[in-house]
Amino acid sequence: MVGIADGKTVKHPGKLVTYALGSCVGICLYDPLAKVAGMVHILLPYQKEAVNAKNSYKFADAGVLLLIREMEKMGALRSRMTAKLAGGAEMFQYAGAGTKIGMRNVQAAKEALRQAGIKISAEDTGENHGRTIWFSAETGELEVRRVGGRTMIL
Repeated sequence: MVGIADGKTVKHPGKLVTYALGSCVGICLYDPLAKVAGMVHILLPYQKEAVNAKNSYKFADAGVLLLIREMEKMGALRSRMTAKLAGGAEMFQYAGAGTKIGMRNVQAAKEALRQAGIKISAEDTGENHGRTIWFSAETGELEVRRVGGRTMIL
């Protein structure tokens, strides 16, 4: 289980799960040859903008880099990794919310992956509902269950 502001890696046949992705983003990386999967549950876009920046997995920019290093320790190669994203909802639609933190988290995750040279193969982001995700080290499939909605495989 991957908690909030947490990251984990597993080898085949393991699975990773994180619950309650609202404005947070689940960033999933996969090396299909090594069959190594990694997931980080980020809360905020950038470590450099944070008051309390001790936990790198809390941030899209630093969390992606840390997850890559952890996967490489397990035999994965960055050059073979692909990414899948879920979350980044705008949970609070009332006037004055204005931060658009979900959208900012998704943009920061995409930028961190681009800078790391990792392509995004699928995503289910945005809108206004929470998600729970399961990520398979065997297949690289990401199962996304939307709160009050459908389940999909990416």
